[in-house]
Amino acid sequence: MNTRGKRVLVGVGAMSLVAASLAACGSDDARIVPAEKSLATVTLTPEAGHEKAPLSTEVGITVEGGEITEIVMRDEGGGDVAGRLRDDASSWVPDKPLKPAMTYTVNVTAVDERRIPNKVETSFTTMAAPKKTVEPRIWNEAGYAYGQAMPVMLDFPEDYEVPEKYRDDVERRLFVTTEPAQAGSWHWFNGRHLEYRAEEFWVPGTTIDVHAALKGVPLGRGEYGAKDMKRTISIDKTERVIEVSNKDKEMVAKKNGEVVKKMPISLGKSSTPSYSGTMTIMEQLQSTVFDTTAQCGGRVMGDNCYRTPVDWAMRLTWSGQFIHSAPWSVGDQGHRNVSHGCVNASAESAKWVFNFSRVGDPVVITGTEEDLPYGDGYASYDLDWDEFRQGSYLPDTAKQADADTDTDTPDTED
Repeated sequence: MNTRGKRVLVGVGAMSLVAASLAACGSDDARIVPAEKSLATVTLTPEAGHEKAPLSTEVGITVEGGEITEIVMRDEGGGDVAGRLRDDASSWVPDKPLKPAMTYTVNVTAVDERRIPNKVETSFTTMAAPKKTVEPRIWNEAGYAYGQAMPVMLDFPEDYEVPEKYRDDVERRLFVTTEPAQAGSWHWFNGRHLEYRAEEFWVPGTTIDVHAALKGVPLGRGEYGAKDMKRTISIDKTERVIEVSNKDKEMVAKKNGEVVKKMPISLGKSSTPSYSGTMTIMEQLQSTVFDTTAQCGGRVMGDNCYRTPVDWAMRLTWSGQFIHSAPWSVGDQGHRNVSHGCVNASAESAKWVFNFSRVGDPVVITGTEEDLPYGDGYASYDLDWDEFRQGSYLPDTAKQADADTDTDTPDTED
């Protein structure tokens, strides 16, 4: 593995050289030639004797003039600690969070071009169990095949924001691998919510493995991540896209690139326009009630304060835009916009789209008076790739996974 000009190999096995002994039999000038010193230099962090290390501590490794042949980490009882190198070989990551108030010893062996070894050791002690923890969660569920525009989503509690100075540390502990491999990046929409997506829509049939190794990660103000989480997320094998045109007042359903159905619709009237943008179906509700009366003291009054039962509803935004059945506007569908921002369809069309689609399917709306506000919904794919990557707190070189590399992730402890 070549990383910034440094050759780093793991799992090769420790190499040792025995110093050559040269002796003239029966001669008075018999002598021993001392072993040559290795030209490989190894620097480890934490430094020896470091105390109160976080439970998420990784062993930083810098190698010059050689390559690693062995890494051994043990706890104070002599038990081996499993782990592996990061892709960029910048550190060695334990598979599980370290134990509180435990001393760990790390031995790293590197050899130079002549295979002469240099063995370096460090030891450190972890902090006591944190008293204040913050519990994040992964939104996506296992066991459901999402549409191709579904981002991986991680949230912190609503009353909590990760301070900016700690967001890069959090992001570095979020491991994502995909099959097939696809470039991807995280994006912080705010200090509580971040999303991960591929450069393009996910390839149909993709499997996404997520390991949020956040237990013990410092979050500032004496708070630490509460747990590690691991989730396998599936993308459906069928490619579906819903396209909505304000110009044509039409909704088009496509399957694997082919048009399968066209339906007349009505969008938001000029005072309450629908948003244009690339949205994602967030949830599907066979029946629900749209209730906006809170802004009117709980009363139904005026055009914007209503309580209306609807069927076949598919949420597109947090702010309340849906695709749904609207039998009251069938005469307007295909001709004029009369809704409060939703995509109105006939009962027959709305039910068909509801059964055709899945949570995570992309819905692309064009030609309306307003663009989708930043972060309103599962809005990752409404940003172009460069814009999306700017929401990462990692250096550019770390934002995009190498699509040719199948990276293992550490085991998890829920």
